[in-house]
Amino acid sequence: MRAEPSEPRRRGRRPAGQDTRELILEAARAQFAEHGFDRTSGRAIARAAGVDPALVRHYFGSKSELFGAVFAPAAIDPLARIAELAPAGPEALAEGILRTVLSVWDSPQGRKRLRPILAGLISADPKLGFLRDFFVKRMLGTIVEKLDVDHAELRVSLMASQILGVLVTKVLLRLDPLASADHESVVRMVTPTLVRYLTEPYETLVGEALQ
Repeated sequence: MRAEPSEPRRRGRRPAGQDTRELILEAARAQFAEHGFDRTSGRAIARAAGVDPALVRHYFGSKSELFGAVFAPAAIDPLARIAELAPAGPEALAEGILRTVLSVWDSPQGRKRLRPILAGLISADPKLGFLRDFFVKRMLGTIVEKLDVDHAELRVSLMASQILGVLVTKVLLRLDPLASADHESVVRMVTPTLVRYLTEPYETLVGEALQ
């Protein structure tokens, strides 16, 4: 039986197969890094991967879901987790988000991907700005939309500053004793501060600083 001639990797359309999902992820990673979140389209990702655009939607649904798959472990959808936790109230949301973040770091895939995400969030490299955009517009924006509290944007940004500070200290700087602390200890120490940011009266929270 005569073998079919092979096609160059990025030319033409590829049929669905075992490697299609990885091809899309590889192309998406490059497109997001080069053009940012807002300027990257599903069609451009499909074109770079050499697949039909319908396959991008088939495997990942929306662009936000595809971004999450590129930069987070496949088993954890942060946006879905936030939507799930928010109705339970600020206390459950604060503890749940912190536990979710720590769980991501605890997985081998999460360890591999969380470090560049953190580095991207604090980097001045304009090509990594899409990470900040996603974090602010998608992650924090989703929490703000779900919370029924006053001054939600301020409260969520304060909560984010606390969580990112813990991650930078624990993951990037590896400063002990926090770097070596187990998850339950971190949750016990940090959750009350997150809850305070979400529930304390605005006037008490900011004093005269932002009024």
